[in-house]
Amino acid sequence: MAETKPQIEILFASADIAKRNEELAEEIAATLGSDILVIAVLKGSFVFAADLIRALHHAGVHPQIDFMALSSYGDKSISSGTVVITRDIVDTVKGRKVLLIDDILESGRTMDFATKELMARGAKTVKTCLMLDKKGKRINEFEADFVGFDCPDLFVIGYGLDYAHYYRELPYIGYIVEN
Repeated sequence: MAETKPQIEILFASADIAKRNEELAEEIAATLGSDILVIAVLKGSFVFAADLIRALHHAGVHPQIDFMALSSYGDKSISSGTVVITRDIVDTVKGRKVLLIDDILESGRTMDFATKELMARGAKTVKTCLMLDKKGKRINEFEADFVGFDCPDLFVIGYGLDYAHYYRELPYIGYIVEN
């Protein structure tokens, strides 16, 4: 029996994402300067972070790069509401200008936790950059410093975002159309 592929509707095309990354890089460079520490939150941000870091290079930024993984789900499908670090950074943030990159801002819990954690470790400043902002899902008042696109209240996939660990490789952001 042949596997049926779902119908995917594109929300943000790869060309629009690339253009927005260049704009974000210019905004970030103007705000933070050329010497920054970029921390990408895994797993979802890895595609966005890679493209944005290359765009930052073209904007004259020479970043150091590190990664962290955060979770509020554990082995559950519903958030516990408590964020924990499951993979920590290696670089020190003390006295540094930090750019924290993630894929999507929904409740705001993860970014709020990570920002406060990095500031408590002595970062000079922490700015956040999210590819997508889903304002309708916000639980706290956290707002990102830099946002790629406002996102409708849909379950989105592609460009690093997954559904059951699939679809991260798509060069665009879309959603699966329910039939």
